[in-house]
Amino acid sequence: MKPARMNLKVLLPFKVFAEKEEVKRIVAESRDGSFGLLPHRLDCVASLAPGILVFETEAEGEVSIAVDEGVLVKSGTDVLVSVRNAIGGTDLDKLREAVELEFLELDEQEKSVRSVLAKLESGFVRRFAAFHHD
Repeated sequence: MKPARMNLKVLLPFKVFAEKEEVKRIVAESRDGSFGLLPHRLDCVASLAPGILVFETEAEGEVSIAVDEGVLVKSGTDVLVSVRNAIGGTDLDKLREAVELEFLELDEQEKSVRSVLAKLESGFVRRFAAFHHD
């Protein structure tokens, strides 16, 4: 009898980053810490934090991918990981550095942009309300 395996697909907004079959196990990072998936685990959905996604296949062994924040969905033997950005590589130190430099820095820039937009929106609403009362 053939052991159960998973099918992993890593999706970016504009393309399929990776598609792997016969995956033995997956380890991902959420805001609450790392968690693992095996083929017989119950179906689940998890919010992913920027970090390292690790999976193992018979052919490739253990593979690591740096991923930005996103969502992981396990349904049966299919695991879909949808993230904003991903970087492949073999050196874990370089992948961890990429996560810290690129993904976490982008989050800080995004927070700044959102703050400016919120100020613009509130100013518009105040002016509109003042105009409406005149």
